[in-house]
Amino acid sequence: MACLGVFVAYLPVTTVSVSLPAVQRALDASTSQLSWVSDAFVLPMAALILSAGVFGDVHGRKKVYLAGLALSGLGSLVALCAQNIQTVWAGQALAGLGSAALLPTTLALISHAVPDPRERGKYIGLWATALSAALALGPVIAGTVLNHFAWRWIYLLSVPVSLIAVVVGAKVLTDSRAPGSRRLDWPGQITAALTITALVYGIIEGGATSFTDVKVLVSLSVAAVGAVAFVLAERRSSSPMLDLSLFRSPGFTATTLIAMISFLGLIGFFFALSLYFGMVQQLSTLDAAWRLLMVTLVTLVLGAPVGRLIHRVSPRVLIPGGLLVSSAALLSLTNIGVDTSFGSLAWRLALLGLGMAFVITPMTATAVSSVPFHQAGMAAAGNNAFRQVGAALGPAVLGTLLSTKAVDSLSGHLTDAGLTGQTVRHVTAVADHDGIGAVAGLDLGADTPRVLGALSQAFLDGLHLCLIVSAVLTLLAAAVGALLLRRPQHTPTEAVTEPRAADPVTADVPQQPGVSSLTATSARE
Repeated sequence: MACLGVFVAYLPVTTVSVSLPAVQRALDASTSQLSWVSDAFVLPMAALILSAGVFGDVHGRKKVYLAGLALSGLGSLVALCAQNIQTVWAGQALAGLGSAALLPTTLALISHAVPDPRERGKYIGLWATALSAALALGPVIAGTVLNHFAWRWIYLLSVPVSLIAVVVGAKVLTDSRAPGSRRLDWPGQITAALTITALVYGIIEGGATSFTDVKVLVSLSVAAVGAVAFVLAERRSSSPMLDLSLFRSPGFTATTLIAMISFLGLIGFFFALSLYFGMVQQLSTLDAAWRLLMVTLVTLVLGAPVGRLIHRVSPRVLIPGGLLVSSAALLSLTNIGVDTSFGSLAWRLALLGLGMAFVITPMTATAVSSVPFHQAGMAAAGNNAFRQVGAALGPAVLGTLLSTKAVDSLSGHLTDAGLTGQTVRHVTAVADHDGIGAVAGLDLGADTPRVLGALSQAFLDGLHLCLIVSAVLTLLAAAVGALLLRRPQHTPTEAVTEPRAADPVTADVPQQPGVSSLTATSARE
């Protein structure tokens, strides 16, 4: 049931990302509106994942798990029935709420069902495989569906799967809670959600209009004030959602920054690349899916072997090394063009998957092994939350860069194509007002092929900029790892000697082990 839950939670990530060109064509969406399709899912996941874990500890993991499945199914049903982009956002947001509930509770269900730490490791491996399988299969499922049906049917699979899982889970699962008096941190939750939403909104709207626009300035100011308020709330809370003392650990700080920075670049890259396959190469969604599968499949296959390497090779070597490989892969993609073949792309995308395999697997284990045992659960949840914040910012930041650069260079490419006068002014006005996606739908008679050719070249300018920025962000994450992953981590002995009763949510109770004891034990193993 845990594997099924995490599969449902992560299936929308890549299923929707490769379908964005089809959504754009069907609903006349701008590039900034497309960014919100992805971010409407990731934002509630990032903002509420910590609270969902605490809510499950307090009120019962089974209840939160079933609620997460129900929300995921409902969100897919809403998007399935969407007639406009705003309804798609609503469906994505509901599915994101469901995923926020599913991610922490699925691990907790395994911990409760398998008390033996060594036996439990096998099931954690299956859980991780189910997560990676959702990311890998999503594009193929979407491509197969879109070859035969309208874009909205990509959401169909999640509806019956969620419903069946709710019915079966209600019968076969037993409930569990964490002992103690842990409670929800409402001030921290509210300020965190406000900060993340305002920041992403400001970046998307700033790219779509102007960063001097009043609503953009207000939004970014709210984000800054919200961040300060979050820090103050967490410092004063008797039961903080995220204990700020965790950042005293260089290992936790490093892995948290790496998670946020690398996922900002990676998810943003997937967003830009899916548009490249659709708008520039004019590929079907299934053809685009096979190309994106080169990244996720390599990461999936190498996940388990890399997990075993953690015992032999230090994470301070694995993580920065993987990030350097990923950065090299991104830079190798900066010379792709309109006619770049599958074979030429495949090895570069596989290289990116190789690099990320050496980052994703050790990241959480390093985060939890870098802090005292009784804080291990919060460290794992915090690392995951910051990873989702990066994933939310990725399409916003890189989508803004892509759109801005493409629009700026479009006029020059139109002129180079031999177009002048009113045609150039009309096309650039459409791009300025509605985004580059709207230009692809223009019918300009005999000039249409030259306009589309110029649009492809302008898009490539934006894509190359995104690839360079992603590579630089990945190098920055590698530098963070090299600088901060130097101090010795907490050893298993040190972890065991920490006072386990200090945090009741993360106390290791043999009869009902919590998600944190699971995470810490798996990290030590």
